[in-house]
Amino acid sequence: MYKFITAAFLCLSIGSFAQKINKYDSTLKIGKAGYKVTCLNRKPESNILSIKPVGFKNEAGEVMREIRGRVLSSEIDDFNQDNFPDLIIYILDATGKVVPFVISSKENEYIQPILFPDITNDMQLSKGYRGKDEYKLVEGILFRKFPIYDTDTAIKEPTKKARQIMYRVVTGDRGMLNFKVFKNFDLNVD
Repeated sequence: MYKFITAAFLCLSIGSFAQKINKYDSTLKIGKAGYKVTCLNRKPESNILSIKPVGFKNEAGEVMREIRGRVLSSEIDDFNQDNFPDLIIYILDATGKVVPFVISSKENEYIQPILFPDITNDMQLSKGYRGKDEYKLVEGILFRKFPIYDTDTAIKEPTKKARQIMYRVVTGDRGMLNFKVFKNFDLNVD
């Protein structure tokens, strides 16, 4: 009987521990406004992401969207310098790459997407790119860093260099917000 109770407790503990690791639930605010972000992260290839505006006017409702991956983390800042909170969510896709999903507050009345460019569309920046991105947000500027690989795909180890890319939000066609590269450089790593 003791072995059965111990085994049952162990299964319950492991089950609840695994749920805590997988589920993402965070509320981020600047002042009184912000976002509640939740995702069960059950499957690596498909999940439902929920973004609920907090402290917005009544018109701003919860947004639910299917994502191809799992939510790793999120950050809040004012990307477009309009004094309203914007949100970036880092999603680990099924291929193992981190993909940013970004939204902007439109005067705390509703939310709109901020487009993030696909690095593979830029021949110069994507040279030697194989993922393993790291992102950091500093005062509205998004920093992206990744190891650089030789163009020979048989080589499995990265070179001793990394590429740092800095992005700012700009207003593009039809008033859409998007991230634009304003600086990039390669640096030596150990």
